[in-house]
Amino acid sequence: MKKLKYIALAIVATTFTSCGDDFLNPLPDTAVSVESFFASDDDILAGIYGVYDALQGTNESTETNIGRANRGVQFEHLLTEHRTDNTRNATLEGSKSDFHRYVVEAVNVESEDFYQSMYEVIFRANNILTYIGVADQSNQARYTAEAKFLRAYAYFKLVRLYGDVPLVTEPIDPTNEAALFTRIAAAEVYGQIIADLQEAVDVLDNSHKSRASKAAAQGILAKVYLSQATPNYSGAEILCEDIIASGGYSLMSNYNDVFYSELNNEIIFAIQYQASNAEESQGFSAEFTSFVRAGREDGQNIVNENLYNDFVAIGGNRTAVSITDINGELDNTENEVAKFFPEGTVIAPGNIDYGVGRNAGNDYIALRYADVLLLHVEATMAGAPATVDPDALVSFQAVRNRAGLTATVTSVTKEDLMTERRVELAFENQRYFDLKRFGEFENVLSAHADEMGYVWDINNARFLPIPQREINLSGGLLTQNLGY
Repeated sequence: MKKLKYIALAIVATTFTSCGDDFLNPLPDTAVSVESFFASDDDILAGIYGVYDALQGTNESTETNIGRANRGVQFEHLLTEHRTDNTRNATLEGSKSDFHRYVVEAVNVESEDFYQSMYEVIFRANNILTYIGVADQSNQARYTAEAKFLRAYAYFKLVRLYGDVPLVTEPIDPTNEAALFTRIAAAEVYGQIIADLQEAVDVLDNSHKSRASKAAAQGILAKVYLSQATPNYSGAEILCEDIIASGGYSLMSNYNDVFYSELNNEIIFAIQYQASNAEESQGFSAEFTSFVRAGREDGQNIVNENLYNDFVAIGGNRTAVSITDINGELDNTENEVAKFFPEGTVIAPGNIDYGVGRNAGNDYIALRYADVLLLHVEATMAGAPATVDPDALVSFQAVRNRAGLTATVTSVTKEDLMTERRVELAFENQRYFDLKRFGEFENVLSAHADEMGYVWDINNARFLPIPQREINLSGGLLTQNLGY
């Protein structure tokens, strides 16, 4: 995708956006009629790139990284990692520090930005689907499947973070407030997500890593099956086994290469960025840096001590790749994320340089093979406290072996799997969703809140507030979550 450089950006920015603050809400109030734009196969393809561009988000306000800018997934660590026992903000200043303390309010700008960004993805995908008939007949099924994958991906984010949300599957007139602002039961939203992903599985191949693929759709669908109120364990197991059997993906022998060798053999789906390019870079890598700010870095994703302890226990060679401190000596005090250091970073005593800083090009890894292997174990376990299934043990052992932990695994408990996922996928925005799937969300996080002195309320911890701005735009039609 970097080679394509989201070539639709300039066109789509004209086609899909309005002037000023209007862009920030998910209303489809376009400045230029999409009907006048979608007239050929090339236009549809450009529009699809525009959906990825919305997911990627803009890296505006590079010095402060604040304000509303439709930043796509670039704020996602705040809404996920920070709301677990994994990480926290370095300070108590500003709205970004509210997430780790469970005091997010309905006017929080980062939550609002994420909510609106995901709906921007959804509305752009819906426009593609409406005008798909102008594409070449040979491409229509593939373009349709790709747009539906992206729509499902955005809705899967929303339903797990906000609960019941408006379900919009076609372009809607901005005056149709009932369709735009009526919250739909999560079960129905999941039904749409599943239908979209199943079509993507049936139609797509595995020729892309930075665009939708069959394996990406299978992996996300497996997570969807495991995330439902009544999990479909067998369906998830079959999907994971199909990815494994495809032979198209493998664990990188060097854990470091997973994060610094882009689109490697382990990557199934990644959202790409380009360093030192204001239009294509990202700022989240710089936000993770904690101790030397030079007036810029915010010090987010500070590693909590209990996560450090899990790294000590089972991190193996993953530890040095995942966390570090500026003195070069890991201990149980404050450490920072090392997985996504910006290009040119040097961390050594007396020599600390965060390279390109806020113009980083590190990809956002949406799905990788190690995640699928551990999902396979989870699906095979099927809610039981442990498993000795031979295939599940093979998947689990492979992840452990790559970490340098080669002792033979003869059984895997739920606790083993949760901890393994925590360490393997730390800072990749998985822990929040994992705790929910495993039914340990309240137990783990209420204890964490007590330990850290945070205010804990299961109602406002389980879901984020619906952004107040959207409620105001709806005239009160859009309702608020409990606890806010």
